[in-house]
Amino acid sequence: MDHPIALTGGPGSGKTTVINCLQALGYATTPEVGRRIIQAQIESNGSALPWQDKTAFRDLMLQAEIKHYESSVSQTPPVFCDRGVIDVYGYSLLEQLTLTTPLIQSCQQLQYHHRVFIFPPWASIFMNDAERKQDFSEAVATYDAMISAYHTFGYELIEVPQQSPDQRAHFILDMLKSA
Repeated sequence: MDHPIALTGGPGSGKTTVINCLQALGYATTPEVGRRIIQAQIESNGSALPWQDKTAFRDLMLQAEIKHYESSVSQTPPVFCDRGVIDVYGYSLLEQLTLTTPLIQSCQQLQYHHRVFIFPPWASIFMNDAERKQDFSEAVATYDAMISAYHTFGYELIEVPQQSPDQRAHFILDMLKSA
């Protein structure tokens, strides 16, 4: 488990809640960058928002995900990441953005654990807020884009069952023990 462990999926599927559970259990984690970028852009009246300038938003996410990756490899493993560099590739697929050389190279060079945990769309827990403006159908499309993105780079996707956050965290830990 020397490589960071990515948790991915569509918005509103419970990733961040499970990351918080893993952190409470004493594991190192990295937060989701998209939400933080949206908050910072709103605060500064910036336009690098997914509903204004998708390319600028994507490029800021890539920069932030690279920093998170670099900080995670210097921590004692395992480190659980709320998304990763490959998610930026998936976002590009979803939004039909140009796949840039720096993005592709980052996806190839920054390696995550071979098992990636994907959270399926879950209508009963999905909700919008100030940063999450997608509807449920967009959450499903995002999930599909993440499957495509992670498969493109050869990762094994493990679907996290729709259970309580604590049960989901322990499912992930159990699956890593058997890897």
